[in-house]
Amino acid sequence: MESVLERGDKGVFDVTVDGRRVFSKHEAGRFPEEAEILALLPR
Repeated sequence: MESVLERGDKGVFDVTVDGRRVFSKHEAGRFPEEAEILALLPR
């Protein structure tokens, strides 16, 4: 699995896996915890 950082603007922080957004800072109102993101990744 490969990760890529894409520059956003206006405080956008989304985590996308295989073209599907799995976390949105805007929707959650906070940054994710590392373990939270790892749990969302396919195994």
